[in-house]
Amino acid sequence: MAQVAITIAGRVYRVACDEGEEEHLGELAKLVDGKIAGMRQQFGEMGDQRLTVMAAVTIADELSESRRRVAELEAELAEIRGDVSSVLRGRDEWLDRIADSLSDAAARIETAAQDLNGAGRGDE
Repeated sequence: MAQVAITIAGRVYRVACDEGEEEHLGELAKLVDGKIAGMRQQFGEMGDQRLTVMAAVTIADELSESRRRVAELEAELAEIRGDVSSVLRGRDEWLDRIADSLSDAAARIETAAQDLNGAGRGDE
């Protein structure tokens, strides 16, 4: 198990993580640190614990909104996939009708050709 030192609100923490996850964990720590710094700028000094809790709640709210949006987009994607399947079924039915029409036309042309050939021999 790897360890990484992260800095949040001016304090350094040693945190264990899976091998290869050090950079990702560092980026997450920067996100939290940035939230706290932003809130400190917006609200002034109000105590580290309160700022940390407010940052955590804000990040949790953003996560909740992101999850809601992902669910909304997944539902939209499922609807689009259903529409595409319906269109493809309609296209296949249309191609089958065209194939049947062409087959019928070819049979009529063949019959007409045979009739013309028969009529031509009768004139001789």
